[in-house]
Amino acid sequence: MPDARQQVSAAPADRPPTPDDPISGATGSPGCGQPVGDQSVPVAAPRDAEWVVYRRVVVPRSAHIGPGRTDADGFLHCFAQSPTGAVFAAYHAIAALEDGAKAVATARKLLLPGPDRDRMLREVELEADEPAAGESAQLAGFRIIDASRDRLSVALAMRVGDGYGSATLTLAWYDGDWRVVPPRPGEQFGAPFAQLDDLAGFVPWAGI
Repeated sequence: MPDARQQVSAAPADRPPTPDDPISGATGSPGCGQPVGDQSVPVAAPRDAEWVVYRRVVVPRSAHIGPGRTDADGFLHCFAQSPTGAVFAAYHAIAALEDGAKAVATARKLLLPGPDRDRMLREVELEADEPAAGESAQLAGFRIIDASRDRLSVALAMRVGDGYGSATLTLAWYDGDWRVVPPRPGEQFGAPFAQLDDLAGFVPWAGI
């Protein structure tokens, strides 16, 4: 899978939701037994988090938000069906892709099923077992681009050398958990990208 952490290109961003933008229809059933939780769009660092290392990347976890399950191969999943749960899932998605030896299994579990996932799985199979290049980029913050009850787009800031870069993920609620929406043909995983001088416009949130 193309490494979103190493891509950089500026792109205009949509208006981020405001603190008064609740997610409508927030009465759905929880995924994996996690409570649905607060449906407001996070505009500050979530408080209910502790930080752990997952596949070389420091990520948040919470008893009420997730991850709630660990597979035999170490894959972490099961997040609350809320905007904050989706942000937690996005952080974990970046970390999950760090282990090249488990890339195919990870992509199969992580990506939203469909033709675009099938195409990406074929690409991942060709790149499987490739070691991650250099040090792992550590997550530094997030900016919500768009959110609804079952879908969220987020820009994730990461430390890159002496500065920052960002990648963009869209997540969709599917079969009781958040899945990353794979790119369409001709698009790059994690695009649009940007080089950042600082975290202006992002919610700083990091465990390292």
